[in-house]
Amino acid sequence: MELISIFDKLLRYKSITPDDDGAMNFIEGYLEDFETIYIEKEGVKNLFMYKKFGKGDHLCFAGHVDVVPPGEGWDSDPFEPFHKDGKIYARGTQDMKSGVAAFLKACKDSSSFNGTLSVLLTSDEEGDARYGTIEMIQKLDSLGFLPDFVVVAEPTCEKLFGDAIKIGRRGSINGVIEKIGTQGHAAYPEKSKNPIHKVAQVLPHMAGVNLDEGDENFAPSQFVITDIRAGMEVTNVTPGKLKMMFNVRNSTKTTKDDVEAFVHKYFKEMDYTLVLNQSAKPFVTNPNSKLVRNMLLSIQNVTGVEPKLSTAGGTSDARFFGEYGIDTVEFGVINDTIHAPNERTSEAEVKALYEVFLRLIEQF
Repeated sequence: MELISIFDKLLRYKSITPDDDGAMNFIEGYLEDFETIYIEKEGVKNLFMYKKFGKGDHLCFAGHVDVVPPGEGWDSDPFEPFHKDGKIYARGTQDMKSGVAAFLKACKDSSSFNGTLSVLLTSDEEGDARYGTIEMIQKLDSLGFLPDFVVVAEPTCEKLFGDAIKIGRRGSINGVIEKIGTQGHAAYPEKSKNPIHKVAQVLPHMAGVNLDEGDENFAPSQFVITDIRAGMEVTNVTPGKLKMMFNVRNSTKTTKDDVEAFVHKYFKEMDYTLVLNQSAKPFVTNPNSKLVRNMLLSIQNVTGVEPKLSTAGGTSDARFFGEYGIDTVEFGVINDTIHAPNERTSEAEVKALYEVFLRLIEQF
């Protein structure tokens, strides 16, 4: 089966999180000579397929078959790939069925490898990811079968195919502060405690402030306020409570405890509550690791482009491998239309991505 035919086949599955719409069955049949481990939990399907060629390294390609809802504004059917001028239009073309098609074909076409080749796929990356990739990693850990190296085929390139790979990701810490005051009449401010006035005094010291200086791999961890609300949308009543929400995309230099201490520094004289949740932890793979060196070499051989090493962007399932100390990189097509109407990628990029993955396997 040709690469673009595989890609088109995957794109036709209406695999909106967490429904795979049959994509996993197709993949299992396509890699028919690979062994299979399957986990389904809370409607989420997870598939791990592997083939042992020898006793060397275990190299795993990981990704997701689920996509976000198509939304409105499409010029063609979002689940019927539309080919025009070398581009392919459909939901999931960039994020990330191009990557899945490329590594499936590369693994299928690899007749030898000094170790184990595997693929790990989930139907819940675009959702909460509670029962997705992490479930399979925990299963593999219990079997003593964790991969040594992982390539997550998320779309990473920015302007030109081959211009960026991700060697890590920032973490994500979400917080909600509630400042308690005393509601009253605006004409008698002395009889109330206005939480807006109190919080306004500390905002200049918090909003947009860097919690660390960053380093060679990460930008500084910044305190980003995302929502502030209080009152009843009237002009003659001072509010009794203010709610402020924030997010910190943290590097390895800032922890959840650091964020809590930062908030307390400015709110300690106030009556307040704080709820913190860390949805992702930061990780970074050593730029000199075997995986990074070979990925750079593969990309340069295929494209002639020297990629930059990045940790920018949001979170991905790569974070789960990072938590287990597994060397992990992300590489895929240009990501300029992910989650947008008329999401698209080019046939040339998909074919080049396949060549990169095939060379990686051959030279590893």
